[in-house]
Amino acid sequence: MNFAQSETNQAMTNEQLIEQLTSANPDAVVKQGSQYPEITVAHDKLHAFMQNIKSDSSLAFDYLVCETGVDYPTFIQVVYHLESTTHRHFMVVKANTENRETATLDTVSDIWPTAEFHECEIYDLLGVTFNNHPNLRRYFLDDTWGHPLRKDFHDDIHVVER
Repeated sequence: MNFAQSETNQAMTNEQLIEQLTSANPDAVVKQGSQYPEITVAHDKLHAFMQNIKSDSSLAFDYLVCETGVDYPTFIQVVYHLESTTHRHFMVVKANTENRETATLDTVSDIWPTAEFHECEIYDLLGVTFNNHPNLRRYFLDDTWGHPLRKDFHDDIHVVER
């Protein structure tokens, strides 16, 4: 069977993805992003949602392309870029922490093992703690540093002179 011609392996259009995600998640914010469909999921529903979009055969988001964080004034947002290698469609998932002071989300490293490394980087640079992470630790900086990608970061100790 030719993969490109297999009806079960055809990518959904962005519109079809948005329609399916909206109907399955009426409380989530789903929209067309600049390139891919985007969905913002409540922090307490993130893990179940992510497990569902990987295991649902019509979606089959089996590849976590990238996971990163964005600092906002009252919360930190973690952004996940996902691909289905089966269907060749892409999407972006966003989840906001409840606040900046105790920024936490559930890990997705049990769903996509590569998230283990992405989440350590986000923890190191933005200070987001990932619940149930198997080995959450700083990769780049020691504990004397704060979280340098936060907008309020200021460090008089590690100043680099020009």
